[in-house]
Amino acid sequence: MPTKLSHTPPPKTALSVNVNKVALLRNTRHLGIPDVVRAASLCLEAGASGITVHPRPDERHIRSDDVYEIAAMMKDWPDREFNIEGNPFQNLMEFFHNLTARGLPLHQCTFVPDSEDQFTSDHGWSFPADAERLAPLIRQVHTRDVRVSLFMDPNAQAMAAAKAVGADRVEFYTETYARAWSGAQKDEVLKHFADAARAAAAVDLGVNAGHDLNRDNLTEFLVAVPGVKEVSIGHALIADALELGYAATVKDYLRCINQASA
Repeated sequence: MPTKLSHTPPPKTALSVNVNKVALLRNTRHLGIPDVVRAASLCLEAGASGITVHPRPDERHIRSDDVYEIAAMMKDWPDREFNIEGNPFQNLMEFFHNLTARGLPLHQCTFVPDSEDQFTSDHGWSFPADAERLAPLIRQVHTRDVRVSLFMDPNAQAMAAAKAVGADRVEFYTETYARAWSGAQKDEVLKHFADAARAAAAVDLGVNAGHDLNRDNLTEFLVAVPGVKEVSIGHALIADALELGYAATVKDYLRCINQASA
């Protein structure tokens, strides 16, 4: 009788909750309400795999104190990850150096090529144009055993270059998918993401994804795009939490992820 092979299912995609929009609401008053650290803690209690922050230089939402207070709170969650994203030529590297010097948790730095006055992140790095200036900063982050993810458009031809510059992962900018989700171009757009994910896997580059993913479009994205290790979701998740609460919202996003891996 032939030996029966056992297949271990791949790990589920991690959910990292971006709490920027909690800070944005808080900043409209001077009362500290809502509490950003409390929000992050409630999301972790509900099962989120990690917390993401994107502190911009103008502190329009996440402020410097938030970064360090959330990092300190993350010490109580050693099995979860803290991801800080931003432009390494603005303020990201200062946070990296300060967090690691203080011995605070930091698991991933996501490099995003946004300008200081940019409304929101809307494009990825370009290769070979950005390679020379990114490489030494990636090496700095690696000296503290912190993972580097590069915010990228779903361009299969760029994946080898991202790996060559030293990145551990790429985070696909998914707004193009979100915009196409209810239209006739959805399948074509999804194919670009799937092809880019396969190209990343071919060079041992991990894949994250984020921007305008939500409860409607998340499952379909994860089914179509192979090997996504993490999704970072903020705007839609916090908007849902206004109606459902943090716990119910996080659990429903986890349901979407589990449905994709079923």
